[in-house]
Amino acid sequence: MHISFLIHNAYGIGGTIRTTYNTARTLAEHHDVEIVSVFRHRDTPVFDPGQNVRLRHLVDIRKESPTYDGDDPDYARPARVFPSAEGRYKQYNALTDRRIGEHLRRLDADVVVGTRPGLNVHIAREARRGPVRVGQEHLTLSTHSPELKLALRAVYPRLDAVTTVTEADANTYRRQMRLPGVRLEAVPNSVPEPGVAPADGTGKWVVAAGRLAPVKRYDLLIKAFAKVSAERPDWRLRIYGGGGQEAKLRALINKLGLYNHVYLMGPANPLDPEWAKGSIAAVTSSLESFGMTIVEAQRCGLPVVATDCPHGPAEIIDDGVDGRLVKSGDVGAIAKGLLSLINDDDLRQRMGRKALERSARFDPSNVAGRYESMFTDLVARGGLRGALHRTRGTLLSGAFATKDAGRSVFGKAHAA
Repeated sequence: MHISFLIHNAYGIGGTIRTTYNTARTLAEHHDVEIVSVFRHRDTPVFDPGQNVRLRHLVDIRKESPTYDGDDPDYARPARVFPSAEGRYKQYNALTDRRIGEHLRRLDADVVVGTRPGLNVHIAREARRGPVRVGQEHLTLSTHSPELKLALRAVYPRLDAVTTVTEADANTYRRQMRLPGVRLEAVPNSVPEPGVAPADGTGKWVVAAGRLAPVKRYDLLIKAFAKVSAERPDWRLRIYGGGGQEAKLRALINKLGLYNHVYLMGPANPLDPEWAKGSIAAVTSSLESFGMTIVEAQRCGLPVVATDCPHGPAEIIDDGVDGRLVKSGDVGAIAKGLLSLINDDDLRQRMGRKALERSARFDPSNVAGRYESMFTDLVARGGLRGALHRTRGTLLSGAFATKDAGRSVFGKAHAA
């Protein structure tokens, strides 16, 4: 099969970019695979697509590049296809609308895969009749605004499949979105086997990683570690990542007198060697659409103490087997979970071995295999059956758009 992924910016850093590269690289062992990036802002990508994956872009925003597109008059005009309620809307414009539309109308592929809601809308509305149309959800339906949900419901019936990264989110889609004939399937993100030896569980380090953003609740982790260090002052915490919360978190560390116990390490790429230096991983988010860092830590042999927040942790961690699930937002519960592993060397090392073993299910070979099976089924569904689905999807899209206009079906009035 010829499989084409459409992504916001394949030259950046992020969970969606990483898992797209992982999946594409594995599928390319047996198929013709390309990644099409809407934007290109640097000469070389951070992640390696592999020698068998073609990488190209639609809009060049490198100012020093002879093909710089920022001076095109359409670059300053608002987008009309990319939905205005999408989080990245301000980065899109009439030029991206035009380039994406041209790309999709002439794309000669068996499968085209969108990797965020706005791009899924483009695919649903503009892809030519031939390719199977797949829209990926890398966040969760519940995090989208009512306006965006309405925009998606108006066009998603034209897709052949929608994938989520958790079963919980797939169930939310089934409850809240009416997508007859559209295949809804949960397929987790993929994480490759690390190129380092797994942790042995003897280092006295707790490790956390991710952007320094409010949703990650590193303030709770730092407060919990104050309780940990009071009982076990020989243990330390390293937090990897950058973001707007750095100054606030550093001030909290100083206020609690933890400057010799908690370290803000900044971004690190790759992270595998840093995970492997630790013995326990900590995730204290208030929301995780999947939980990429949980799997990354497990693949390095670390048990994970994570808050039982929506949606991902409970689908990754087997509580008491390869980690601990603790009450979300509860400093005492986080501290207790960490201390239960810090104070029991045998338990910590046993859970680490189990985490290493069980996390193999997220290997790109397994995840790509699920996508390959789904793509094969959908391609085989083509012909008359596929044409009938597309026709029905177009009719449903129009009916939903008309019915939803000006109505509140997701908890908030839709602005007509």
